Amino acid sequence: MQFKNIFSLGLLAIALVSLSSCGDNGSETATTAERTFINLGTAPTGGAFHPVGCAAANVVSENKGDLNWIVTPQGTKGTQENIRRLDDEELQFAMANAAISYFAGRGEGAWEKPYDIRTVATIAPNIGIFVTTEASGIKTLADLKGKRVVLGPSGAGFDYFLKPLLEAHGVSYDDLTPLNGNYIDAGDMLADGKADAAFMGGAIPIPAVVQLCSTQDVVFLPFDDAVSEKLKQYPFYSAVTLPADTYSDLDEDLTGINVGNMQLITHANVDEDVVYNFTKIMYENREQMAERHPAAKAINPKNAIRNTGTPFHPGAIKYYKEAGIWPSD
Repeated sequence: MQFKNIFSLGLLAIALVSLSSCGDNGSETATTAERTFINLGTAPTGGAFHPVGCAAANVVSENKGDLNWIVTPQGTKGTQENIRRLDDEELQFAMANAAISYFAGRGEGAWEKPYDIRTVATIAPNIGIFVTTEASGIKTLADLKGKRVVLGPSGAGFDYFLKPLLEAHGVSYDDLTPLNGNYIDAGDMLADGKADAAFMGGAIPIPAVVQLCSTQDVVFLPFDDAVSEKLKQYPFYSAVTLPADTYSDLDEDLTGINVGNMQLITHANVDEDVVYNFTKIMYENREQMAERHPAAKAINPKNAIRNTGTPFHPGAIKYYKEAGIWPSD
């Protein structure tokens, strides 16, 4: 009798272990099935897009709570690659320049089709200026005709916002000799006499301009007073005043042009709840992002919802309405 009881208890234990194992396997399978992998495309290192994108991905990952998300930042070549990889569902979120997004969403310029991208948050302004050296004799943008001008890295898509800007000053790409290089390269080319002028852009102060001012007599080329009126058809442009003390060689206030905000974008097909939760976590922990890169300080009630020409994703709109910062219809 005692043996039977022991045998029965043994069978019961085995059964319980088996049930427990099935439960664990079931839970593990469910967990795996419910896990969401989120890839966020950034940009090449050296500019603000990459560290801000990494900050967004890491801060969301650290504050996701019970969400079964794996959030990973991925280095990319920048906006154009990011938009195409969003379309191919290789990325769920990405950093972008608002000017390039504007044309991609419309299938204009070199874009072979309209890309169904959506804004998640508008971040820092990307302030563009043209600089040269005293030795060049160049005083205005019109003087760039016939000159060697550095217009950004090859394949970066700067022509989407530079062509309209130059054309507003009566200058086309055919009027000058375009050169390619990043901002540090551009400064070196100016210093070595291999270029006559260069476009620089980004969060102010631009490190490459600071460095150039330390070794050269830099001349800042002013934009025409009427340029804002000429470019009003493009919602991503806006005038920004740079105070005289922004750079050591800047003797008076200068008008710079926001040539397309840094922004976080997604694809229209990304799940609304995913975008809602990502937006909520990022926005409510934006101070943590700002600790990792100062450009993230621009994620605020005024900037985050700024319209730059690419529609916002419904998930982002849902959160901004709950937060009370979305403008009324």
